[in-house]
Amino acid sequence: MFRVNENYGKLQGSYLFSTIARKVAAFTEANPDKKIIRLGIGDVTQPLTDPVIRALHSAVDEMGNAETFHGYAPDLGYAFLRETIAENDFRSRGCNISADEIFVSDGAKCDSGNIQELFAEDSRIAVCDPVYPVYVDSNVMAGRAGNYNPETGRYDRVIYMPCTAENGFAAELPDEVPDIIYLCFPNNPTGCAISLEQLQRFVDYALKNGSVIIYDAAYEAYISEEGIPHSIYEAEGATKCAIEIRSFSKNAGFTGLRLGYTVVPKELKCGDVSLNSMWARRHGTKYNGAPYIVQKAGEACYSPEGKQSIRELVGYYMKNASAILEGLRDMGYTAYGGVNSPYVWLKTPGGMSSWDFFDYLLENANVVGTPGSGFGAAGEGYFRLTAFGTHENSLAALERIRKL
Repeated sequence: MFRVNENYGKLQGSYLFSTIARKVAAFTEANPDKKIIRLGIGDVTQPLTDPVIRALHSAVDEMGNAETFHGYAPDLGYAFLRETIAENDFRSRGCNISADEIFVSDGAKCDSGNIQELFAEDSRIAVCDPVYPVYVDSNVMAGRAGNYNPETGRYDRVIYMPCTAENGFAAELPDEVPDIIYLCFPNNPTGCAISLEQLQRFVDYALKNGSVIIYDAAYEAYISEEGIPHSIYEAEGATKCAIEIRSFSKNAGFTGLRLGYTVVPKELKCGDVSLNSMWARRHGTKYNGAPYIVQKAGEACYSPEGKQSIRELVGYYMKNASAILEGLRDMGYTAYGGVNSPYVWLKTPGGMSSWDFFDYLLENANVVGTPGSGFGAAGEGYFRLTAFGTHENSLAALERIRKL
């Protein structure tokens, strides 16, 4: 008789955002006259920009012509996109990253979940707490996390790096030496960022201890302050110990198109084994590439007009973030983030639990956010709001909250 992967039984409940969707659906069914404002899931609301639309139309026309038709994409992604990424996202910032170290995919979430396949089954992982659920859950599925302790809200083989108000929501170096360190800055869910000096400490730690860093830079386009690194490769020595994952979803609005990429430097090795070669083999075996038309749309983001349109799109969402942050603070809430990130992280009022505050906002203000406890034990007592709604809805949500 066949057997299943028993590690799935160690997952806690359903995926966070699936639970939110079910709660909202139940409330909507019971209250069809209520207009819900959704500031929970980090999905964008503004349409694709003109340069992207033109590139899509042009690529579709190519696909309708035998001479310019494209079938399967190259394993790593089309050279036109990979070279453009290498030049604009890395070499322009002084990072020595080449096109053959860039692997184009259908999004950062998939890469974040799949990258763990490169590492031994008994590897120890370290994560920020609170944490984006995919980092932990994918390792639970792979059998690395150990058993879940309901009293602590943590897995016994995962090393947690608390991100608290006391340390500015910047993770401290782990107490135990892990094999794999997951970092996400600007951070989801707290919205906070770290300095290059702080990031360099993690790189130095990884180099000293033989650890590898998985660096999620999905929100780098939202960095507004000087001294905040856009890439881990701005830190000296990072090409020898770090993998970086990026997305087109939040900067260019590609949540519906699906496009991202992962950087695996050729210098990153385990003994004589190249992780670049391993990821290339994994990519070639399990993935057939992002569609040509989507990769052409990605390339358009780097044209002068494309860059300007992305700045305007990011500016739109950051206008929302600023309004949410300042509005909440004016109401007396303790709130963080919203400066280098489209997320605002607020302390729940009156000692309410995260899910109690979720229910309270949904039922009384008809506003949806994300309970902090869904991101780990250290997220309890906090709540995340996103700036990805429309500006009108962001302001309307604030007004509803103000009236509570």
